[in-house]
Amino acid sequence: MNLATWPLIVSSLLFVFTYVGILSERIHRTIVGLVGAVLMIVVGTWLGFYTDIEAIEAIDFNTITLLLGMMLIVGILKKTGLFTYLAIRVAKRTHGSPWKLMLLLGLFTSIVSMVLDNVTTIIIVAPVTLSIAEVIGISAVPLLLGEALMSNIGGVATLIGDPPNILIGSAAGLSFNSFIVHLAPIVLIVWVIVQALLLFIFRNELRQQPKNLSQIAKLDPTRALTDRKTAKQILIVLAGTIALYFVHDTLHLNPGLVALLGASIALVWIRPSLDEILHEVHWDILIFFISLFVIVGGLEAAGALKLIANQIGALTEHGMIIAVLVVLWISAIMSAVVDNIPFTIAMLPIIAGLQSQGVNATPLWWALALGVGFGGNGTPIGSTASVLTVSISERTDNPITFRLWIRSGAITSLASCLIASVLLVLALKLGLM
Repeated sequence: MNLATWPLIVSSLLFVFTYVGILSERIHRTIVGLVGAVLMIVVGTWLGFYTDIEAIEAIDFNTITLLLGMMLIVGILKKTGLFTYLAIRVAKRTHGSPWKLMLLLGLFTSIVSMVLDNVTTIIIVAPVTLSIAEVIGISAVPLLLGEALMSNIGGVATLIGDPPNILIGSAAGLSFNSFIVHLAPIVLIVWVIVQALLLFIFRNELRQQPKNLSQIAKLDPTRALTDRKTAKQILIVLAGTIALYFVHDTLHLNPGLVALLGASIALVWIRPSLDEILHEVHWDILIFFISLFVIVGGLEAAGALKLIANQIGALTEHGMIIAVLVVLWISAIMSAVVDNIPFTIAMLPIIAGLQSQGVNATPLWWALALGVGFGGNGTPIGSTASVLTVSISERTDNPITFRLWIRSGAITSLASCLIASVLLVLALKLGLM
């Protein structure tokens, strides 16, 4: 066997073993991920294809700092009672109906995810959902799952709605309006069908009768606000942070730095108990993603991701329709098993290279955006928002398991990709791309 193939084989095996360990759920996914990352660095150093310095460079600190900053802001906001206030308002508006809650929260999450990245959306919406479920005495699992799936779907519609879209827009030179025109109509159709699928999949759970309907009518949402002053302060900080997201490119600030800036201002202005706020940070999520970036970095250093991407590039010789469908489905499959951000990063230079050679790569960019966005719903580690949702669900008596996610996420991901495939081919036939 050629010595040059050993890095490819070993890194791929390490990734598979790590993924199987996560699937088994016998050991916490963060521990499995951390062990996999350490082994990837050790083996990479021995075989000479991956070092600890390269592992650090593989970590997307923009994603990590974005998570950390928003967790700190939301942690302060949570202490004010605002989430309970919102939970009571929503519960009263829907009269505690589980299926109305799924529709309302799913719609709200999708819309917010179009203007905020889906990670921030989940950080804001999920705690509200837990409060709603607790108040009316129903399971939060269907609601949380629906929010995570709808967040990923809604984020595909705009340039700023999903981290992969930001990467794609920058590499391809695509405008905000281009994303709206080409992807928003597809997202709208997918949203309607996926929402209908979720209502069918969770039909038994959504028939569950709320236990405290009589008490809901008596609840006064204004009494839930335990600290109005801090709530107003942190909402001002949150609004300023969101405003900065819209102009961060102009100011040459990464979204992660914007989140940390907002968190720093909040900590200095409000000066909460640091121990309490740090307790609200999902450190397991941060460590898991750092580990995942390191593992995928090893795959990329060994040439595994590039090998796949090069094969996709060769397909353009057989027609754009075939190439677009392959990019979409390979992106969807890979994003279901590898976080979609690292995979997107691996694909950017390949498609950009085709574009520099005179190939009309615009349809491939749209296929990549749709594939990584919808494919990320396939498993609970396919996107940052998905992993975060699973972590938040662990605060409940019935956390979201890998198997439970597959039951809904894999089906909706498959349906989304099928719809996107048909619409992309139709758009190509009609010359709309």
